[in-house]
Amino acid sequence: MADSSMVSQIFDLIPQQRPFRFIDDILEVDENKITAVYRFREDEYFYEGHFPGHPVTPGVILIETMAQAGVVALGIGILLHQQKPVSEISTMKTLFTFAESIEFTGLVAPGEKVVISGEKIYFRRGSIKTRAGIARENGESVCTGVLMGTGVNLDV
Repeated sequence: MADSSMVSQIFDLIPQQRPFRFIDDILEVDENKITAVYRFREDEYFYEGHFPGHPVTPGVILIETMAQAGVVALGIGILLHQQKPVSEISTMKTLFTFAESIEFTGLVAPGEKVVISGEKIYFRRGSIKTRAGIARENGESVCTGVLMGTGVNLDV
């Protein structure tokens, strides 16, 4: 179970906001892994055009979902565990820099709730590399991959 004050701090520091935030809750987070959940709402802006009459969550949105939890939120959690000042963390934004071995094994329909996981491969010099995945609530995998992001100060 995640510490509620840490989860609150992580949510406050995640730069993505609605309608482009794909994390509803963080169930578990420590310096090595994260588990989060998101329900793809039936009125998400992208379903209207992907695909009319047969809406499916786009693969790029699933990758973004894995990146937001498994790279951005986990990276913030790691920095908080390292006791970095919130003022320092808040000036950084994690830019998605790398994806490999992305595999889609299922479709995500409007209204479906998914579980997102991220496991740290490494965190060094402002960069994080993770093994990430999305599964249905029953544990069936939807997609997996290795993702990387780098923290940058966009305010400079």
